[in-house]
Amino acid sequence: MLGALPPQSGQTRSLYQITPETSEDHWEVEALYDLCFAPGRTALSSYRLRDDVVPVQGLSHVARDGEGILAGAIRYWPVRIGVHKALLLGPVAVHPTRQGEGLGRALIEESLCHAAPLGWHRVLLVGDAPYYNRFGFSRLKGVVMPPPTNPDRVLGRSLLAGAWDGVSGTVRRWVD
Repeated sequence: MLGALPPQSGQTRSLYQITPETSEDHWEVEALYDLCFAPGRTALSSYRLRDDVVPVQGLSHVARDGEGILAGAIRYWPVRIGVHKALLLGPVAVHPTRQGEGLGRALIEESLCHAAPLGWHRVLLVGDAPYYNRFGFSRLKGVVMPPPTNPDRVLGRSLLAGAWDGVSGTVRRWVD
């Protein structure tokens, strides 16, 4: 399913405890996102897909150091592309004083290993291909994020062989 983490990530895991996000983490995670991303981050089109939608329980994670200080966080949101369901990864953030330690990699890999057992087969995100290629993400052709999203930044990863085969269309908010 997912490859083994390199040694430095194993060391990262021993420095940090990665656990599912709880309601008690919410505002601390929001403060981390405010610190790590530009003002107005919630004006991005990907946030319209998240409005009034609850993150996927059991997949959104936080990383805390031995003293309980938040060092990083990752969230996932359910979306639809036609009749297909997918996970929208993001945001993922690591506190500026903790960057370069492999914590982003550990958050992505640890959280994704829980997705397929929960019935999720495909993940998409908006991001830089050179960074996310190392995690198995590649450019999705035919999958359109709401404007103004650069199509070259729409990336996907299959958690089950062929999960993106035949999937195309506009990414829409999750509606039960």
